[in-house]
Amino acid sequence: MIQTVATKPYADQKPGTSGLRKKVPVFQQAHYLENFVQSIFDSLEGFAGKTLVLGGDGRYYNREAIQKVIRIAAAAGFGRLVIGKGGLLSTPAVSALIRSLGAYGGIILSASHNPGGPEGDFGIKYNIHNGGPAPEKITDAIFARTKTIETYKFEDAPDVNLDAIGETKVGGATVAIVDPVENWAALMRTLFDFDAIRALFASGFRMRFDGMHAITGPYAHAILEGELGSGAGTVVNGTPLPDFGGHHPDPNLTYAKDLYDLLMSPQAPDFGAASDGDGDRNLIIGRGQFITPSDSLAMLAANAQLAPGYSKGLAGVARSMPTSAAPDRVAAKLGIGHYETPTGWKFFGNLLDAGLATLCGEESFGTGSNHIREKDGLWAVLLWLNILAKRRISVADLAREHWRTYGRNYYTRHDFDEIDLAAANGLMNALRGRFASLPGQKFGALTVEAADDFAYHDPVDGSDTEAQGVRVMFHGGSRIVYRLSGTGTVGATLRVYMERYEPPGGDLAQDAQTALADLITLSRSLAEIETRTGRKQPSVVT
Repeated sequence: MIQTVATKPYADQKPGTSGLRKKVPVFQQAHYLENFVQSIFDSLEGFAGKTLVLGGDGRYYNREAIQKVIRIAAAAGFGRLVIGKGGLLSTPAVSALIRSLGAYGGIILSASHNPGGPEGDFGIKYNIHNGGPAPEKITDAIFARTKTIETYKFEDAPDVNLDAIGETKVGGATVAIVDPVENWAALMRTLFDFDAIRALFASGFRMRFDGMHAITGPYAHAILEGELGSGAGTVVNGTPLPDFGGHHPDPNLTYAKDLYDLLMSPQAPDFGAASDGDGDRNLIIGRGQFITPSDSLAMLAANAQLAPGYSKGLAGVARSMPTSAAPDRVAAKLGIGHYETPTGWKFFGNLLDAGLATLCGEESFGTGSNHIREKDGLWAVLLWLNILAKRRISVADLAREHWRTYGRNYYTRHDFDEIDLAAANGLMNALRGRFASLPGQKFGALTVEAADDFAYHDPVDGSDTEAQGVRVMFHGGSRIVYRLSGTGTVGATLRVYMERYEPPGGDLAQDAQTALADLITLSRSLAEIETRTGRKQPSVVT
């Protein structure tokens, strides 16, 4: 029985960089989630009888939300819903399932790296048939529909048992509950030399993986400890919890400090890694050596051919604008294309679909390839392990070798979280107002070469995207970038990025914060951060 419910629009349902993210109590408002889900389906066409993949990261409200999506999707006319057991699917696993099943699309219930729990964050986003996040033309249509919605429809049916693998019917739709790991793991076996990685672990190589009580725990237990023989205890915090154990599931040096401290200690294993709430980000640390996400992308690109899935070479490398230029130097040496896009994985989709890029990455701990259309945290860990298994070299030695060859892009990101939105916008607008006057100005040893607001012309579909971050570029290749993040749920997050290039033969062994001290100081005064936001220090330093 299909029921029709009268509703009224909510004014705050504009999707951000990766879907709609709000606090859990916001999503628990009457009809709030239902309005958005119905607006997704009202913005699409041609899905009658088709397959929809559905899953989430297990955060608080995940199960209740999945039951609502099932009922609305069944009423809308989808023929088959494929859902991970327990309602669990990592974001990369959703992308892999969409692609392998030839599904119409998928819905991911997650707020990624944001905190969970009853007062924490929740999110929902729609992925299209190629497995990637919906492009702006679709998210714009969804938002437009949320502003006019008057009714939604749902199938009046009992809850589906999410914990039993098998099939059931909800109205005219078949609901299939599947193993959340199996499909993704099968894809990994085609990309990596599991025998070589097993031999690496058998040789005594030791690893620690922090699942952060988030979605990748079951995947890491199954692959690292199960298939690859890394040993019991390799995976810590491996059970997904609705509140992530009260922690912030963001794999950076602030929220994964225990892992960092271990890898910097005398008791350090050879390799450390972590992933985030929904499994699409990664942290890579060797014994005594943290690898920035920008450097990780560059080092993976330089060594990717050692893995079977990339043995024929790379078509190109793409990075988000705030990510350092380190990957560009590798691409230039390999003679392949390199692309600079706005932040947001959806901008990589066209490059991947057109065969222009093979590896992609963002400085926000996201790395991936053309195997799916999302970033993939555990995939990056496996590629690192494959490279280390073939090279039989430490992470620190690999990094030093890389910098001796390509030079080093010293790089850091300072986040100012939950600042007043009006103050944040005022800061950005003030910077934009100085574009004409900044070039030629000297700040100590730094001379401004150019200042602009990054804009992107898509080489595949010809679309243009503007106002993607303020760049202040200096003679010699240094730069400061200011950008407001679209992934938070309270106020605004100001991200400030500093970068300086040191060529081969230069001082390649400095601490990044020391090497960038002059840029860090200038970044604060140039944007008047304390005056405008009241913040003297960043919330997170990466």
